[in-house]
Amino acid sequence: MEDRWLSVDEIGEYLGIKRDTVYKWISEKGMPAHKVGRLWKFKKDEVDGWVRKGSADLSGDSN
Repeated sequence: MEDRWLSVDEIGEYLGIKRDTVYKWISEKGMPAHKVGRLWKFKKDEVDGWVRKGSADLSGDSN
């Protein structure tokens, strides 16, 4: 069950960021997310790879 889809709140908690920052990163920084109906869902391994690439630059973001 470790490979399940995570919600906006769960990925925010995992990364230590606020829910608003998650939405901002989806739209402005290309955070890997999948729209399922009206909800955004995330695969932890995709987000981890995106962070490792340096795409989640925290400078200038308010958490």
